[in-house]
Amino acid sequence: MIQEQRINSLRRILSSDSQAALVTNETNVYYFSGIRNSEGKILLFKDEVYLLVDFRYSETARNNCKSCKVFEFRNLREDIKELMTKHGAKALYIENEDVTLSAYNSYVEYFSQFGIEIMNENALSKAITNLRLIKSEEEIEYIAEAQRITEKAYTEVLNFVKPGVTERKVALELEYLMKQYGASHVSFDLITITGKKTSLPHGVPSDGIIAEGDFFTMDIGALYNGYHSDMTRTVAVKSCSDYQREIYNIVYKAQTTALEAVKVGVKAFDIDKIARDIITEAGYGKEFGHSTGHGVGLYIHEEPYVSTRGEAILSENMVITVEPGIYLEGKFGVRIEDMVLVKENGYRNFATLPKELIIV
Repeated sequence: MIQEQRINSLRRILSSDSQAALVTNETNVYYFSGIRNSEGKILLFKDEVYLLVDFRYSETARNNCKSCKVFEFRNLREDIKELMTKHGAKALYIENEDVTLSAYNSYVEYFSQFGIEIMNENALSKAITNLRLIKSEEEIEYIAEAQRITEKAYTEVLNFVKPGVTERKVALELEYLMKQYGASHVSFDLITITGKKTSLPHGVPSDGIIAEGDFFTMDIGALYNGYHSDMTRTVAVKSCSDYQREIYNIVYKAQTTALEAVKVGVKAFDIDKIARDIITEAGYGKEFGHSTGHGVGLYIHEEPYVSTRGEAILSENMVITVEPGIYLEGKFGVRIEDMVLVKENGYRNFATLPKELIIV
């Protein structure tokens, strides 16, 4: 079972039987247990692993969790202490990136009474991040299905992108269609913006009305079995000026050229640089102010980050986006985004839709 494999990999951070690890982030608990609930925790020892749940989730957990021993807690800290004592553990790793300073201090104050050390290094969070970087075949299929749902909804909603329709109407129609086609939720607040607002990388849909000659940008994604998709397309409404087409073609060249460089062993920074250099050489470097891409999985934005500071070396079965853009304040903007799977000699594009400029 994939969750058991993940747990065994995580155990490597425990250098002795006297150490334990506490996974508190809800998404990470799901990653290791297959069970999603708001109060669940995973307590990992060398010789055992527990899924700690309260009464509301215990029956579901017992019936569905195969990777952990289900433990129904009454008082979380006291029960963790009792289990630590049972297994002879004297040091506890926690997820530094998930725990607030207040919670950390509370852990230290409570557990120090019983001779239990709270490890303040970032080993647990780093280990989980590294595991989640590489997607399993099951995860890849979930992401692919999320993309299929997104594309089906996008293709249908193009019929709604016409003069007189509001941005909000398109967003609502997209969300409805995605859920109708199998999504549990949308991946994020959908970006469906028109006209001058397309110069806003994260513009919010409003009652703004589509007009002839506008660009219309859709940054959209679906959530399927906990996994996200992410795609952006920019289309022209009824007509397109030469200037709009020029800017679109610059972004298109930057995006497709950067994609060609994606493969195992390439540094994330270099993918960003390829796209950024093309846009800069065209005279629009200042109008491309965000990263070229990011990882996608259980989070819509996760490691590795494809940016000017992207130190990650791309590995087999990482999932990243490539999404350069040009944003001309007060005029319009263009962004094109694909989500791809890194492979030894290139990539597999989850997106199947064309990227050449279309006029709807």
